[in-house]
Amino acid sequence: MQTLNGLRQLVVRDLDGNAITVPLDRDRIGLGRSAANELCYPDDHGLSRQHLVIARDGPEWRVEDLGSKNGTLLNGQRLEKSAPFRPGDRVSAGHLVIEFAEPGEAPVANTVMFVDQESFSTTATTVVAHLENALNESSDEMHATQVMQGNPQIRALIKAGRELAGHRPLSELFEVIMDLSMDAVTAGRGVLMTLEDGELQMRVARGEGFRISSMVRDRVIKKKESLLVRDAMLDQALKAQMSIVEQKVRSMIAVPLQTNDRVIGLIYVDSPTAIREFSREDLNLLTVMANVAAIRIEHARLAEVEEAERLMAKDMEQAALIQARLLPAKAPTVPGLDIAGRTAACRTVGGDYYDYLTFPDGRIAMLVGDVAGKGMPASLLMSSLQARVQVLFEDGDDLAHKVERLNKSTCRNCPDNRFITFFMTVIDPASGELVYVNAGHNPPLVLRRSGGFEVLKGGGMILGILPMAKYQEARATLHPGDVLVLFSDGVTEASDPRGEEFGEERLAQVAESLRHRSAEEMVDEIDKAVIAFYEGAPAADDITVVVARRV
Repeated sequence: MQTLNGLRQLVVRDLDGNAITVPLDRDRIGLGRSAANELCYPDDHGLSRQHLVIARDGPEWRVEDLGSKNGTLLNGQRLEKSAPFRPGDRVSAGHLVIEFAEPGEAPVANTVMFVDQESFSTTATTVVAHLENALNESSDEMHATQVMQGNPQIRALIKAGRELAGHRPLSELFEVIMDLSMDAVTAGRGVLMTLEDGELQMRVARGEGFRISSMVRDRVIKKKESLLVRDAMLDQALKAQMSIVEQKVRSMIAVPLQTNDRVIGLIYVDSPTAIREFSREDLNLLTVMANVAAIRIEHARLAEVEEAERLMAKDMEQAALIQARLLPAKAPTVPGLDIAGRTAACRTVGGDYYDYLTFPDGRIAMLVGDVAGKGMPASLLMSSLQARVQVLFEDGDDLAHKVERLNKSTCRNCPDNRFITFFMTVIDPASGELVYVNAGHNPPLVLRRSGGFEVLKGGGMILGILPMAKYQEARATLHPGDVLVLFSDGVTEASDPRGEEFGEERLAQVAESLRHRSAEEMVDEIDKAVIAFYEGAPAADDITVVVARRV
C-alpha cells in the first residue's frame, strides 16, 4: 500500500487513464458531480450529484453509495449498503475507478545516474556563466578581437547555425546537436537530456556510464547556470565524489538547453584526459550553442505536433464519415407511425447510437445507446455495439434474453471502466403495443394525446459491467396521437452557464409544444432547444433524439 507522509491514499483514474492521488487525511470524502463534494467531477455524467462517500469508521474505512442513478461497484459487485473499503479494493463509479494503490515499483535505471552531493565549491577550478552574459561576450568581445583571426568559436557557431537550419525529425536533431557540441569543445564524452514531465530523459549519449553530480544538475536546471570545472580532480567538492575520480574526469561542462527564460534540458560533456583543458570560451560557446539548439528543438517539437494534429484531423474526418454511414440515413416508412431520429456528436465523432430494425411481421424496433466517454474510443465501441445488435436481434421476440446475450458480449469486449447504456423497444403499429428493455438508459417519455406525459419505467444494469446481469421486458401502449420520445443524457443533462440542467421536465414541455408537428420537425426543434440552452457554449455531450408518433 502506498503512503503519503504516513497517510493512506487513494488513486482516482478516469476514462483516459489520467490519475490523481488523494491522501486520506480527513474523516469523510464525498464524490459526485456537485461542487459540494470533496472529489467533484461535474463533466462525468455517469455520476449522480451526490454519488458516494468514503468515510472513516474507527481504524478502517467504509464506502457507501448515496442512492446514485447508475450505482456503484465494489470489486465488481454492486454496492447495496455500506461496506469496508480496504487496501487493494477497487470502486467503480460513473467513469471513474477509485482504489487503494499498491506500492509502486522502483524506476528503471538509466544510462545516466545523478549522484547526491551536499555541496559544490566555487573554487579557482570552477567557472559559472549565464546565457545573457555568454551572448553579450559572444557578440562583443569575441567579435571585436577574434573574428578577423578566424576564431574557432565563431566558426563553430556558424557551423551550428548551418546544420540546425534545415528541417529534421527530433531524433535526428538530438544526434546533430550532440555531435556539434562535442566537436565545438573537443570533448571526449557527452550526453543530451530533455525535461519530460519534470524528469530528465536521455536523448543521445556519446560514451556510457555517466555519473553526474545532482548539484550540477540542479544548478543547471533550476538556476540556469552553465558550469565549467577545468580539472575535476582538483576541485575539492568533486574530488570527494569517488564516481568522478573513478571515471578519471579531468574537465567537464554542463549547460542548460534554454529558450529565453525556460530550460528544457541540459548538455553535459567531459574530458577524461588532460591533453586539452576546457576554457571559459568553450563554456560561453557551448552556452550559446545550447540556446540555439533549444530553440530549434522547440520549433521541431511544434512542427511535429502540428503535423500530428493535421493527420489526426484528417483521420477524424474519415472516422466521422464512416460513423455517419453506420447510422440510419433516414427513418423507415412504417404504416401507422411517423418516425424520425438524429444524433449530433459534441466532437468530430461520438459515442451515441440509434438505429431501427424492421421485421417481416410489420413490427419495428427502435434502439438508443450511449457509450461512456467521448471521441474516438467511444465511437469504436459504438460501432462494435451496432455490429452485435445486427447479429443478435434477427427478430423482435424475447428481448430480455437477447439483451442478456448482448451484455455478456459487451463485457468480453469492453475495456475496464467503459460501459454502455442501452434502450430497445419493439412497436406493433397495428395495436400500438410497446415491448421494451432498458439497460441503464434514460427512460423515454410518452406524450399522451389527452395531455401530460409518462415515463417508461423499469430496466436493468448498464451493459459491460456484470456478465451475469438479468434484464426484464416491460410493456406499454402507444395510442393514436401519442408520441414516444427517446433521447440520450446529452439532452436532459445539458447545462447552461449557471449550471442549471435542461432536465426531463423541460424536455417534456418542449416536446408537448411540438406534439402536433411531424416527427422530423420535433427532432429538429428539440435539438435547437438544447443547443440554445447552452447559450453559445459548445455542447458538452453527444445529443441524440428519436421520435415516433402513432398516427
